[in-house]
Amino acid sequence: MDYQDTLEYLYNSAPMFQQVGGAAYKEGLENTLALDTHFGHPHRQYRTIHVAGTNGKGSCSHTLAAILQEAGYKVGLYTSPHLVDFRERIRVNGVPVPEEYVVRFVKEERSFFEPLHPSFFELTTAMAFRYFADAHVDVAVIEVGLGGRLDCTNIIRPDLCVITNISFDHVQFLGDTLPKIAAEKAGIIKTGVPVVIGEATPETRPVFQTKADEMHAPIYFAEDYDREDYPGIEFELKGLYQKKNKQTLLTALPLLKDAGYHIDGQAVRSGFAHVTSLTGLMGRWQKLQDSPTLICDTGHNVGGIRYIVEQLREEKYRRLHIVIGMVNDKDIRGVLALMPKEAVYYFTQASVKRAMPAERLKELADEAGLQGVCYADVPGAVRAAQKESLPEDFIFVGGSSFIVADLLANRDALNLH
Repeated sequence: MDYQDTLEYLYNSAPMFQQVGGAAYKEGLENTLALDTHFGHPHRQYRTIHVAGTNGKGSCSHTLAAILQEAGYKVGLYTSPHLVDFRERIRVNGVPVPEEYVVRFVKEERSFFEPLHPSFFELTTAMAFRYFADAHVDVAVIEVGLGGRLDCTNIIRPDLCVITNISFDHVQFLGDTLPKIAAEKAGIIKTGVPVVIGEATPETRPVFQTKADEMHAPIYFAEDYDREDYPGIEFELKGLYQKKNKQTLLTALPLLKDAGYHIDGQAVRSGFAHVTSLTGLMGRWQKLQDSPTLICDTGHNVGGIRYIVEQLREEKYRRLHIVIGMVNDKDIRGVLALMPKEAVYYFTQASVKRAMPAERLKELADEAGLQGVCYADVPGAVRAAQKESLPEDFIFVGGSSFIVADLLANRDALNLH
């Protein structure tokens, strides 16, 4: 099998949440523990940092990795979902896992894992942990896939846990109230391991505090600290929501130093300023075109979209064009209710099975007072927006990580940089 054959095998034999949603979700850690034993508990061979949360965990994970790289560490980074290529999920110092490694891993280990029928994420996590050991990383930043308590990354014993925030997402698995979701995320809190909470509400704060007390884990609420350890620090990631992520990270860094990490001010400033080039992060308020401005963002739930809409209000433009698509297991009405009514909409659908048909999205948007036209795919919708825009207009593309993925996969055809 070559790399493409291997990916097809992975996607088809182990259902991928990215494609099919709930059918790919497996509760419990039995498979994860079996895989971990088989591979020799590779995560015990390097230090780890665990990052959970509804929104912001990807940005925080990448920025932590960037800072640690600049501090001289060899850093593994495990995140999900990928946008263009599977290998984005598993990186060392920003470089994706080699295609040959993915092919060899599947070829050599099939006979063991096939009888287990692992999920795609269970298998990918095992691959990431093994690769980081084989690459001899010093530390790995591990992003939780879904929730926390039962997530298959939750077998690690990290130096630090970070929970960015709690919002409504994946309610069918994590619970239909903020305290229930918080309880699932709080499942990553380990005995004696410090935990940073990026953002809390009156409903979620006691959940985190209770769990931390139970685990004798020192807990730090970032909102309680007005940290200016690095005056004038420049954060490359420009989304409004990154202000919260920045505060979370500035609260986390002294705890890493307490844990023995050597991180100087230059490494912190450089990591914040060069996240995308150091780690390959994409899709966070990412500008792909000037005149008209074209921005994409992977925010895809009410919590994430609220910040995006607030930021759109601060932008200056003649007319706002929004290319939008969503997947069918999100709070679509909740998102559409937040969207600006004066914008021109281009309703579309991503190339995944979970995508809501553009026509159905338009029906719901009509109910919310949003006006626009349907397009069969993301490139078609973006081309239409480009054609309808003057240089002083603003095009926003988002609503789902998969809309952004389809956009980035077609950058060249759309003449985007």
